[in-house]
This record gives sequence, C-alpha cells and structure tokens, in this order.
Amino acid sequence: MTRQHLPGILAMAAIVVASNILVQFLFGQWLTWGAFTYPFAFLVTDVMNRVYGAAAARKVVFAGFVVGVICSLIGTRIMGEFGPLVTLRIALGSGFAFLTAQLLDVAIFDRLRNGSWWRAPLASTLVGSSVDTAIFFTVAFSASLQALEPANDVSWAGEVLPLLGVGPLVPLWVSLGFADWLVKLSLALIALVPFKMIVSWALHDKRPA
Repeated sequence: MTRQHLPGILAMAAIVVASNILVQFLFGQWLTWGAFTYPFAFLVTDVMNRVYGAAAARKVVFAGFVVGVICSLIGTRIMGEFGPLVTLRIALGSGFAFLTAQLLDVAIFDRLRNGSWWRAPLASTLVGSSVDTAIFFTVAFSASLQALEPANDVSWAGEVLPLLGVGPLVPLWVSLGFADWLVKLSLALIALVPFKMIVSWALHDKRPA
C-alpha cells in the first residue's frame, strides 16, 4: 500500500458509505438514491487499474469491502420501522456481490487493457455490474434462499407484479433488480467521460518532468 493508492481508497470508501446511507431513501417506485452512487465504485476500480495496475485495483476493492462490512455491522444495530436497517441476507448479498463483481471487473479490465481506451472500462463495468445486481438481489430477496435467514420475512419482495409496472409478471424483487441494473448500465456509459479525464490527468502527472 502506498500513498499513491490513498485517493482511490478514500474515494471507494466514500462511495460505499454514501451508498449505504442513500439506499435507505427511495427514488420513485423501483429505485433508491444509492443506485446512483454505488456504480461509481466501478469507476474508481477501473481508474486505479489503468493508472496503477490490477494489484493496486484489488487493494482498493478489498478496502471498499472492509468499509462495506463495517457499514453492514453498524446497520444491523440500527432499528428502522420494520426492524434492523441491514438484515443478514442483505449483508451477505451486499458483501458477496461487491467482492465478486469488483474482482471480476479487475480481471476483465486487465485482460482487455491493451485494446481501445474505452473497451476495458466499458466491458469490465458492464459485466461486473450485471453480476453484482444478480447476486445481490437473488441473495437478499429470492424466496429460494429463505433458509439463509428464516426469521427474516421477505415475502413482500416476492409479490408478483408486472415488470417495472408494464412488463410480464415477475416477483417484485426482479423489478427492483432490473431497474437497478438499467441505472448501472447507463452510468457505465456516462462514466467513460470522467474515466478518460481522470486517467489522462493521472498519467500525465506521473510522467517525469
């Protein structure tokens, strides 16, 4: 760990903390405000990967994972209207999804780093975001995994409704996950702009005078 990695670690920690707070606040019917902050974790990982390499990116990912675990532990101690803000299934889903998706992002980016500048960040983020969404919402809300936390009633998430209110009939959690996934995909495209800018600045700053 070097001082050069500290900005990435702090940025990742800030995104994880902000997302854990903002996920408590709804945005419309299908999303929370956290859906708009969390995807930028992939931006931080990709910038670190491009500028400092895969090993540095993994260090930032593990730092973010530790911060996420701490946030989950705090959340289990805070009681909301319907119980703890963070249940065991949400904690497991969040941690497993974050670590798996981010490390997958690092591996894919590293494999594609010698292609066009946009190819590695876009492909790694799209795949990582998709895996992240699938793991989190399945672990946290799928009725098939009720045995993970029998005392936690998530039957509300299994209510069968039209997908996003207009599509085929699916469990509510599928609509929530699909909406979250669409936001991640949109932000993956938008994030290419700051990715290019930050990487250009960082690589220029690393060049010897």
